[in-house]
Amino acid sequence: MSLVGSRIGRYDIISEIGTGGMASVYLARSAGRAGVRRLVAIKVMHPHLTQDDQFVDMFLDEARVASAIHHPNVVPIIDVGQEDDLIFLIMDYVEGDSLSNVEKVAVALRRRIPLGITLRICLDALSGLHAAHELYSPEGQHLKIIHRDVSPQNIVIGVDGSSRIVDFGIAKAESRNTHTQVGMIKGKLNFMAPEQLRSQPLDRRVDIFGMGVTLWEAITLRRLFAGANDFETASRILKGEYPSLLEFDPKLPSALDE
Repeated sequence: MSLVGSRIGRYDIISEIGTGGMASVYLARSAGRAGVRRLVAIKVMHPHLTQDDQFVDMFLDEARVASAIHHPNVVPIIDVGQEDDLIFLIMDYVEGDSLSNVEKVAVALRRRIPLGITLRICLDALSGLHAAHELYSPEGQHLKIIHRDVSPQNIVIGVDGSSRIVDFGIAKAESRNTHTQVGMIKGKLNFMAPEQLRSQPLDRRVDIFGMGVTLWEAITLRRLFAGANDFETASRILKGEYPSLLEFDPKLPSALDE
């Protein structure tokens, strides 16, 4: 059910930005005092999931994790709200598009993204991830946040030239109330590190692995581990079959290939 045209709290819903298995994201405008209006993004949990305490805890955990990260390359969560059967997060609205959609346009135009721009996007995303990885609680506890879903879909490129990491919905942190069940794999298969597929203990390196895959694909506009099916894709990841960038373009810097 679309919420476009309705109001949540003091926010008027303008349009839908995207939707997923757990929530939909909308562009909204706040109705502030003295005519002050502000554009925000509202992530609304699907109403049928609000009856499931586990899904609600996961959704609210995202707010707890992401709201603690204050960095220009991480999309901040401003507030959490509940109205009737709706549970929602209020986030900064970043005018721009995802790296995933930029790649799709580049493929359609048969034009590669300029290397300097690709590197700047990935460096920005890495800066945001580093801020999350290094985060400590006010009490001095290292929160050990791991995003676990680093991919082009979760990197937003702003028209201001800065890129940001979004969606800490399945992040792993010491402070989370919910925990992944044994054997449950979370994330997008093509960007998963072998340790994720093996359900081994994880640390920040799985995010760096995901960024490595993201960078490789942004440069080549090809899938790094694409198999005929998920089983074949997973097998390639586990075997460590990493084709060289120089096989794609020998003019690329060797240091980048390494």
